Amino acid sequence: MTDQQVSGSRARTRQAIVDAAIEVLGRNPAASLGDIATAAEVGRTTLHRYFAERSDLLAAVGAEAVARLGRATAQARIGEGAGAAALRRLCQEYFDLGNLLSLMFTEPELCVDPAAAGQSDGCDPDFAAMVERGHADGTIDPELPADWLQSLVWSQLYAGWAYLAETGASRHEVLRLILRTVDGAIAVRAA
Repeated sequence: MTDQQVSGSRARTRQAIVDAAIEVLGRNPAASLGDIATAAEVGRTTLHRYFAERSDLLAAVGAEAVARLGRATAQARIGEGAGAAALRRLCQEYFDLGNLLSLMFTEPELCVDPAAAGQSDGCDPDFAAMVERGHADGTIDPELPADWLQSLVWSQLYAGWAYLAETGASRHEVLRLILRTVDGAIAVRAA
């Protein structure tokens, strides 16, 4: 085997462990490393070769969460079009993150982006710009501040994933309910 093949194999194994951790911990934050190793289809010794301590694995999960959220935000193109349409796209992209969202809701400290640590209002500047654009273009109620809407989006996504888990409804139906709720909540009210 070449060094490149070994390094590719190592990267795939590492990613399989991180993916399994997201899936398993998203369902049960108290799951053991053994549960994660089983889900990744590796031995516990292999898991420990990649992540000596649980905290090392959780740090990798946090970095993966930040990366996936960044990719989902980029896919949503929140800087384009009407504010409400951009917010809708963002909900759709985030909904597809599945177990990662469940993990973020139960262990939010895992998913803190170090680059955002200095933000004073807690609202992502790109999200705030999208909301301000929606206020200006008349698609988002101007009485709703960006930080409120950011909380609304996260709460609806949480409610959607909890509903999905509890009822067995289809992903399509749950996403439809989330979007309908968000659309109704952000709509401009007649004076």
